[in-house]
Amino acid sequence: MTTINIPEGKKIYFSSDNHLGAPTMKESMPRERRFVSWLDMVKKDAAAIFLLGDLFDFWFEYKRVVPKGFTRTLGKLAEIADNGIPVYYFVGNHDLWMNGYFEEELNIPVFHKPQQFTFNTTSFFIGHGDGLGPGDKGFKRMKKVFTNPVAKWFYKWLHPDLGVRLAQYLSVKNKLISGDGDVKFLGEEKEWLVQYCKRKLEHGHHDYFVFGHRHLPLEIELNEKSKYINLGDWISHYTYGEFDGQEFSLKKFKD
Repeated sequence: MTTINIPEGKKIYFSSDNHLGAPTMKESMPRERRFVSWLDMVKKDAAAIFLLGDLFDFWFEYKRVVPKGFTRTLGKLAEIADNGIPVYYFVGNHDLWMNGYFEEELNIPVFHKPQQFTFNTTSFFIGHGDGLGPGDKGFKRMKKVFTNPVAKWFYKWLHPDLGVRLAQYLSVKNKLISGDGDVKFLGEEKEWLVQYCKRKLEHGHHDYFVFGHRHLPLEIELNEKSKYINLGDWISHYTYGEFDGQEFSLKKFKD
């Protein structure tokens, strides 16, 4: 568990599911500029920034090649990290194949599984959210293929121009990959992340569970002392999370 003490007047910020590059680089550029404006805003009083996955609609790191584009976002994240503001990245189902670039070039730690954090005295369980809880069986099967070492070894031998183009096509077209086949609230009993959080509470307390992936801004009371948060996205909602040391709030960015 990592503990972060929030100085007076500072806040912890959370964002997820930008899907930059979708459906095309040109069409996603206004969203990227808007996200960079948000980063400029929050860096003024951020004690830390948490990015909960799917920042890009596709990301695959070859040994010496990364996908073209996203210069404004990567440059801004590098600036923020260089100025001493910790940035934490959790991989999503669109960027499973991170392999050192963020750590080496941006000084941003990358997590492939949910993690526990304590901010002051408040406990958080944080992750992207894909493949957790009951259900979602189609995606779970697909994820096993994507993360299989043999499959990744074969894929990396595709020329990057072909590999990136193929992955971008599948990402936009396949609802199992994109995760946006049913972007509406299903009710607590059918929300598998809610069920996952309730099961986690049987083994230990967390004040907040914070996830992305569902593309819906959600705040659900799990019990009197614990809450599930879904951050929404930067496609339809432009929502983000803010923790001031006392309370967690979901907010909408209006630049």
